[in-house]
Amino acid sequence: MENMIKQASVPPSVKKEVSSQAPRSWDRVQSSVSAFFVEMAQIFRFTVKFFKELVRRPYEFGETIRQCYIIGYRTLPLVGITGFIMGLVLTIQSRPTLKEFGAESWLPAMVAISIIREIGPVITAIICAGKIGSSIGAELASMKVTEQIDAMRVSARKPFKYLAVTRIIATTLMIPILVIFSDIISLMGSFIACNLQGEVSFTLFFYHVFEKVNFIDLIPAFIKTIFFGFAIGLISTYKGFNAEKGTEGVGRSANSSVVTASLLVFIIDMIAVQITSLFY
Repeated sequence: MENMIKQASVPPSVKKEVSSQAPRSWDRVQSSVSAFFVEMAQIFRFTVKFFKELVRRPYEFGETIRQCYIIGYRTLPLVGITGFIMGLVLTIQSRPTLKEFGAESWLPAMVAISIIREIGPVITAIICAGKIGSSIGAELASMKVTEQIDAMRVSARKPFKYLAVTRIIATTLMIPILVIFSDIISLMGSFIACNLQGEVSFTLFFYHVFEKVNFIDLIPAFIKTIFFGFAIGLISTYKGFNAEKGTEGVGRSANSSVVTASLLVFIIDMIAVQITSLFY
């Protein structure tokens, strides 16, 4: 009887609104899932188009070298500072724990393996995704909004070849080099941190480093940085080429480039760790 009174006291408009919320929520989920798969298909088509244009003439060597300079050389200061702080902080934070177990002599090798295997490639790729990905995404999106890409098509210039292929090649080549540079600077920061609370010679420090670091640590870490660079270049150029009209689309494209590229870096790293763990 009480339930019947409660149901009768609810206005019909409220019942109708509550009953209509479930279908609307389900429609939003369906639209989000369909939009995700549509974008995945578009990214796949964009990737296939890249590999087709990669082998076709003419080759844009001049623009590729210019993009390598912009992406690589101009990112060195940021990557160097980040790598130095990373090695310094990791060493300072790890020293007390190793000191408790009397394993302080393992500090150079532990820091080196951590940086070379995982921390150096991932952190450097995230930094590059933020700086390079946002720059490429915003640049190409602004060209799309101001119809410069359409003007290149009208003038018989291949915009995809000139704008997308060159930038993807440049990121694929430069990110591994930036990671190597960051690893070296990180080890120098670790050496300085070791000498803050003690005295370790340069020769002894790097003897412990190279004694424990093997090719099984270097090769997988280098290979996955190639995929990091390719993913950053691919996503940022795709977002730029598919930007919406208006100035708001430029900011949205830059933001989406950074977020998606950073997420892809973590996904690629997870897959790489699972594969390399089979060989340890």
